[in-house]
Amino acid sequence: MTLTISKFRRLLPVFAVAVLTVACAPLTVPPKAEYPVGRARLVLPPGAWQDLGTSDEAIAGPGGRTSLQTRDVGLRGAKGEWLAALRVQTNRTGDLRGSPQGGGYCPAQQDVIVKDPADGSPVRADCLRFKLWASSPKWLEKNRPDLVQWMASRQIALNAPYAHVGYRYVTEAGVWVVVDALVDQRLISVRPRNNEEFLVAGLPFQQWAHDLAQAVRLSAGMVDGHLAIPPFPFAEAASRK
Repeated sequence: MTLTISKFRRLLPVFAVAVLTVACAPLTVPPKAEYPVGRARLVLPPGAWQDLGTSDEAIAGPGGRTSLQTRDVGLRGAKGEWLAALRVQTNRTGDLRGSPQGGGYCPAQQDVIVKDPADGSPVRADCLRFKLWASSPKWLEKNRPDLVQWMASRQIALNAPYAHVGYRYVTEAGVWVVVDALVDQRLISVRPRNNEEFLVAGLPFQQWAHDLAQAVRLSAGMVDGHLAIPPFPFAEAASRK
């Protein structure tokens, strides 16, 4: 017994040093993955996301003006470069005032994939639009000058090529969610090496766009508006380049 106690006493300084080392070790704080936006809770996939702030506006509707809030976030790569920019707009509160004017507008567009399950309803929108080569010369300037202005105001410059996904979900009751995503192609597509790969190269991007739309639909039915942005298909591969 005496021998055991003696050994324990000799080990006490070692234990004390170990505990002190753990206590003094710097804590690694992961990047914030959730941000409030209006009535919703924006949940982001893994990555070095940066909050770019919020803005408020109001649009006219049958029951009065609908108050909206927009949250902007951006994803940076290992070298600090912009890999994605995300803009999410929702009802500011749960006080819904009917479908805003023009909420169901979802026209077809050349060279853009457009999905409209609402079938052209004037009061309801389920409008998904996506283009893999959104960085084509002047395409964004001609089709979405509002996004060009927004990126300039936030000093966001994505390296080409990049893709665009736009989704708008509006109900007769007044639920309003609009998402715009500009994404570095390395996150959502792979460079094809042959004809077979070329034919399916855009499928992961299309699936991601559809998953994003589904996440918005689910968010609209949740009390806390939980909106989980789906992970990018090739985020890990892009981070290693």
